[in-house]
Amino acid sequence: MLRSEESYVRIEKDTSFILSIVILILIMKSLHKIWSQYFKYNWPFGLALILLFGVPRFILVLDANMSGGYGTAFIIFFIMWFTPFIFLTRKGRREIGFKRPNNYLRLLYSFALGALACGAIYGLFYLFYGNTISNSLVYISKASTSVVLDDSHRLIFFLIAAVPSMLFSPIGEEFLYRGVIHGSFVPKFGETKASIFDSLAFALTHLAHFGIIFDAGVWKLLPVPALLWVVSMFFLSRLFFLCKQMSDSIFGAVVAHAGYNFAMMYFIFYHIL
Repeated sequence: MLRSEESYVRIEKDTSFILSIVILILIMKSLHKIWSQYFKYNWPFGLALILLFGVPRFILVLDANMSGGYGTAFIIFFIMWFTPFIFLTRKGRREIGFKRPNNYLRLLYSFALGALACGAIYGLFYLFYGNTISNSLVYISKASTSVVLDDSHRLIFFLIAAVPSMLFSPIGEEFLYRGVIHGSFVPKFGETKASIFDSLAFALTHLAHFGIIFDAGVWKLLPVPALLWVVSMFFLSRLFFLCKQMSDSIFGAVVAHAGYNFAMMYFIFYHIL
């Protein structure tokens, strides 16, 4: 291909990308105008969002655990990315934490806290259940991959899994739960109680990831491991909220969540698979 043709192709791709972004922005603005005419940003709306995203996500994750295909579930996380831009004004987004952190070093602390929390949860489950199917990370690893790894390919597969896991759910879930949903409860209940509500929603929806399991072609409920998992997810969610407060930015929660997922992938690929 000639240099001029390469330049033309590159310009065409750049133009298409920019056009896609412009169209996306226009769509989000249109959706915001529509929803703001009929709905108020309050706690009933937050409850509606919990159900609107929680129920389909719950069903899709259960299906993914059975089929091994998580592509559709990732779409839900991706849609969550845009909720602050559809439902909130610029001022509203700033109020829920869409701003620069007060200290960038605190983002590093948040990442470390998220990773340490994952280590604590894995250690707790390992203490009680070892590397059996009743261990949350063992089940998640078996449900999401059937690859038999050797040491020569372990790092490659770890990176392939770790990168998207640090983007899709941390951004999507934190924008939705610690952002839009949390903010809808604050005016009536205050920051602390609002965090309890969004943490409960976050914890319960994670029952689809573990607690209700698909094993040997049969659906099972593991009562005690499920309860331990939900309680762990509740306190993990509270930790993400504290990281948001510590950094005075929603990105503190996002980075803490990314740290948790990074550590989760580390334990899966280097201690389980």
